[in-house]
Amino acid sequence: MNRTKAPLIKDAVEFDLHLKPCEQFTLDNGVPVYAVDAGAQDVLQLELVFYAGNWFEQQRSVAAATNFLLKNGTSNKTAFQLNEEFEYFGAYCNRSCYNETALVSLSSLGKHLPALLPVIREMITDSVFSETELDIYKQNSKQRLAVNLKKCDFVASRLADAYIYGEDHPYGRYTRVADIDGLNSAGLRDYFRQYYLNGSCVMFVSGKLPADLQQQLNKAFGDLSLKACDQKPGPIPAMPAVERKYRIENDPNGVQGAIRMARPFPNRHHPDFMKIMVLNTLFGGFFGSRLMANIREDKGYTYGIHSYVQNHIQQSAWMISTEAGKDVCEATVEEVYKEMKRLREEPVDEEELSLVRNYLIGTILGDLDGPFHIMSRWKNIVLNNLTGSYFYDSVRTIKTIPADELHALANKYLRPEDFYELIVI
Repeated sequence: MNRTKAPLIKDAVEFDLHLKPCEQFTLDNGVPVYAVDAGAQDVLQLELVFYAGNWFEQQRSVAAATNFLLKNGTSNKTAFQLNEEFEYFGAYCNRSCYNETALVSLSSLGKHLPALLPVIREMITDSVFSETELDIYKQNSKQRLAVNLKKCDFVASRLADAYIYGEDHPYGRYTRVADIDGLNSAGLRDYFRQYYLNGSCVMFVSGKLPADLQQQLNKAFGDLSLKACDQKPGPIPAMPAVERKYRIENDPNGVQGAIRMARPFPNRHHPDFMKIMVLNTLFGGFFGSRLMANIREDKGYTYGIHSYVQNHIQQSAWMISTEAGKDVCEATVEEVYKEMKRLREEPVDEEELSLVRNYLIGTILGDLDGPFHIMSRWKNIVLNNLTGSYFYDSVRTIKTIPADELHALANKYLRPEDFYELIVI
């Protein structure tokens, strides 16, 4: 190696990206398992995804409460004892609840999997939802909600979703104190029986996988009354608000306002979705975006401003989000519209577009570093009912979309009259 000569710099767009294939097998009860065997360390991550999100609940907040309390006691173990089981083996068990799905995940050394799978099985088949644990959950949830409601960004985020989708839509629904007070153990047990014990499930496992992984998973879960994903959420029409401009005073003494500007947008199956990812990055999707250059660097109105398309399975929305001094909130909104106008009127030059292309490809390169990131890509593909070709189509779009097509998309989607506008101070 000649160390007096600098190595050639290669642009990210010159790399030929490949998504490591995902193996698939099925348990005896029909539950599909997706597996990525990669990595040098003896660690793995198992994710059980149930179709048990708030899309399916008849009583508000029951989906999140049921998911959280899975780890808070079974017939034979207290919450403390369950946590001790995982900590003894240096493992971590997490629960998360989303709109359509709910997750139970395990991160562990592969050699401890035989000892930990029975604990996960116990959680998803024998949780008891005691009144004591539920009372603690309700008390903590109300305290957390009371604190969050004093924050303008929290209030703005939940109101923006309610305006876009309608407050009764799963994407627009938000929690009130009365919803938490209305929770009861019987309701949680009913939800648990329908959507966990007898629910629809898909599993994702990644890392350095043991040779007998299929046998271990089949022994732990293959005889349960779980099913393949036959409870996927059906479409629910959005009922957006008629009014599109809102100004709300949440804290009379506040010095900062939260700004949300958003428009409804199709999901990943729409032909424009991948192209919009490029336009969004240019507009406000990374630190070098138009919005950051104008509103942070030039005007100094905010520490950061971002735009993104929400990660929803059904409908979606294109969102602009920032916090700014309350005396410059209106000016910030006007500057956002000016940047939309620039994109509608002036095609992006090749130098800026090349920067965006390299940034996006570089981001994908980072997402392919390690089995957990790779599985995250596959999970997104599977849960959105896509195929592996979606990954390669995305890469091709990033590398080849011309400036004039982005210009046309800006004229189609970045129109002020289509955007909801909210400022919460």
